[in-house]
Amino acid sequence: MSVAGYTGFRLSSSSSRVVRMLTLFALTAAFSAVSQQLPDAPSTAQNIAPKGFFSRWAKFYREDWNGTAGSGPAPPRRGLPSPLSSPPFPNVDWSYGGSPTLGEADTNVYPLMTAINGASSRTKIYGWIEPTVNFSTSRDRNYPTANDIYSNSFELNQAVVYIERLPDSVQRDHIDWGFHLTGFYGTDYRSTTDKGYFSQQLINNDKQYGFDPVLEYVDIYFPHVAKGMNLRAGRYISIPGIEAQLTPNNYVFSHSLLYAVDPFTDTGVLATIQVTDQLVVQAGVSGSHDVALWTADAKPSFTGCVSYTTKSVNDNVYLCANGINDGKYAFNNLQMYDGTWYHKIGSTWHIATEAYVMYQRDVPNVNGPIAPEKGTNGANCRTGLNSCLAPEWAVVNYLNKQLSPHDFLSFRSDFLNDKKGQRTGYATRYSEGTVMLSHWIGSTIQIRPEARFDHSWDKNGYDKGTRRNQFTVATDIIFHF
Repeated sequence: MSVAGYTGFRLSSSSSRVVRMLTLFALTAAFSAVSQQLPDAPSTAQNIAPKGFFSRWAKFYREDWNGTAGSGPAPPRRGLPSPLSSPPFPNVDWSYGGSPTLGEADTNVYPLMTAINGASSRTKIYGWIEPTVNFSTSRDRNYPTANDIYSNSFELNQAVVYIERLPDSVQRDHIDWGFHLTGFYGTDYRSTTDKGYFSQQLINNDKQYGFDPVLEYVDIYFPHVAKGMNLRAGRYISIPGIEAQLTPNNYVFSHSLLYAVDPFTDTGVLATIQVTDQLVVQAGVSGSHDVALWTADAKPSFTGCVSYTTKSVNDNVYLCANGINDGKYAFNNLQMYDGTWYHKIGSTWHIATEAYVMYQRDVPNVNGPIAPEKGTNGANCRTGLNSCLAPEWAVVNYLNKQLSPHDFLSFRSDFLNDKKGQRTGYATRYSEGTVMLSHWIGSTIQIRPEARFDHSWDKNGYDKGTRRNQFTVATDIIFHF
């Protein structure tokens, strides 16, 4: 959801203690992994799992950071080969939302599950901690830069726990099932908040830190529908696009302008069908964007998408009509038409490009008698109108270069035209450019320093409407467990 209208505190004393406690372990581990010589892992003949929980956990990290963890056979897979490597990139495939990748086995092994039961179960508990820091020319707010909206701050953006079971979509013999539950705490709850899901933390109390059960859904896999169909029911990430609110899924720490103002989560039912190895189609019904089904803002909304990958796996096009209904103003009732193109250039370069148009109808005029709904912005309509159509469009491009199995560079260029100011609070055009270097320590720690320059073209759009330009230097550290 849009957070343009909110203000908050840097860090309360209680929040500061939470940040220090949750990030101390991650930071200590990261620096020690870089600076210390780790002992050699035992040979295969001696590679017997320790008996204690913490001994198994420590062994996982020692082998991961030292590069001595064993690698098993290639996982089973149906369909096209993967175009990318992960690490260093967020995904191995050209991603689509709302479903696990059909035909791909869940072979992920996590430190916590290794410590609990030797990673022997299909139900997995895992997550990450993400402390961040940014330095900015803005004094108070970086918004619409996200996720580091508080200027010149050290924060805990995300502390996340997943409980998950993925359906087995490699096999074609029987129906299978999965589920996903999320516990999400940090400053980034300000972006994930859905009206009706603990939303009083932001909408009523404007807390800097909060909790959100971002994702909770069930998956049912039907192997005999085309080449496989996944049916998802619950609350899930709004499906189009390159970026997602869960930070490991993104190329860059900060979000693009395009992503910062679009829908974040939907509650509904979505079918994803693998028609051929190259073609995936999706269709579903939700209760509109960023609202629970039991709120007055919810209304039946259609989502439909098509994803096509070339046989070479060098190109993918993903087109979506997302959350389509009558389009009348409500809490984030955005009518979204989105297109994404991925293109691989040689073995180490690829681009990811996304564009959309969005709008709401009958949005209250900021200078009129009708007050906007709490937690949303009005529109800069013509004088004399009580409400009007509020459109916006945006485009973003990522140019990514793999440097090594643990490093990649990303160059992002981005443009947003918030024509009536309904998304950001200011009717202006925005652009930004970002350069970022990602470095992995093993497969469990990722560090993403970046430098970014933003500009609003028609009026002051940064630092709560006091600046046209903004320069930020920021980084996060993602510690996976």
